[in-house]
Amino acid sequence: QVQLVESGGGLVQAGGSLRLSCAVSGRTVSPNTMGWFRQAPGKERELVARISWSGGTTYYTGSVKGRFTISRDSAKNTVYLQMNNLKPEDTAVYYCNAGLNGLVYWGQGTQVTVSS
Repeated sequence: QVQLVESGGGLVQAGGSLRLSCAVSGRTVSPNTMGWFRQAPGKERELVARISWSGGTTYYTGSVKGRFTISRDSAKNTVYLQMNNLKPEDTAVYYCNAGLNGLVYWGQGTQVTVSS
């Protein structure tokens, strides 16, 4: 059974940084893509960043370009989201997402709170 284990959320002041991690466990096959979504209270879940596992192609939503960086460690089947210059509007629950063999898996979510 595939599980996504997230870590790294927390409380930070505006302008600060956090790094989220998400490890794929339970399978030895690497994912096709991995990404991070977020959901703020009263809002829909949105894609923040995504990375293809084989070529490392990345995508970022406009509001995080230049501030967030997604990366992967293929040997550890782990994806990271480095978040710099955080803003109060980045406050949300962040979810890890993986596409693997035609199926989509989600992590449990980690809270990121940015105070002004």
